[in-house]
Amino acid sequence: MVNAAGKFGPYNQPVPARSAPVGGAWDTRVLAGRGPTGAELVRSRIALRVRLRSVAPGDRLPDAGVLAEELGISEITVRRALEAMCQDGLLDRRRGRAGGTFVAADWDAVVAVLHDADAAAGLDSFHLLLECGLVAQSTGEVPDGRLDGLRALVEEMDLVEDPARLLELETRFHLDLAEALGGAGIREFAADLLGRQCLLGPAPDPAVVRARNRCHADLLDELTRGAMDPAVHAVKAHRRAGLN
Repeated sequence: MVNAAGKFGPYNQPVPARSAPVGGAWDTRVLAGRGPTGAELVRSRIALRVRLRSVAPGDRLPDAGVLAEELGISEITVRRALEAMCQDGLLDRRRGRAGGTFVAADWDAVVAVLHDADAAAGLDSFHLLLECGLVAQSTGEVPDGRLDGLRALVEEMDLVEDPARLLELETRFHLDLAEALGGAGIREFAADLLGRQCLLGPAPDPAVVRARNRCHADLLDELTRGAMDPAVHAVKAHRRAGLN
């Protein structure tokens, strides 16, 4: 079915007002050398939407023109990226009145074949560097109330039993953290990293996500206290929880 939100935006829930970056604006141009190509952007954002459950295996994607407008790239680039994803088995193209481009029903099995441990580890290290930098710059300057939404995610993760929902909330935490500390541009940058990680590495086990959530709580506590070193330590502990 078509995404109920009617858009291919990053969320399946209402988006709050954008946060201004803490400690000054970040320029994403200096963070990663070249940015992603249009095809890479399409792949990573579709993978992220599957992780966030705004689309699911078997769902129909919006038309290429809609995706192009929402991603800020050309329609021909989107069409070529979708065709490549069909060739990889990630998407399924159907003809006829009820046709279109659909997320493959066996998405998880196909993604598992595409995993690249070395590339995933490199992205994970870069994401760690990004979050450590955001925390180091922002500590002591986070406005009151800026972290409330993140705390709500942490609390919900403590209660959730469904592994897919738990993983969705973990991903949302990192997207929202990027925006809370770095602004909307950094959120988009983090979205690309997270989407690529969804394609290149296996999803963490629920026990790992729960251990990471304790690090989320510690991080928010230290940011509230304005304690930079313990806050950075919490970010690093989060990554170590995934390596144990």
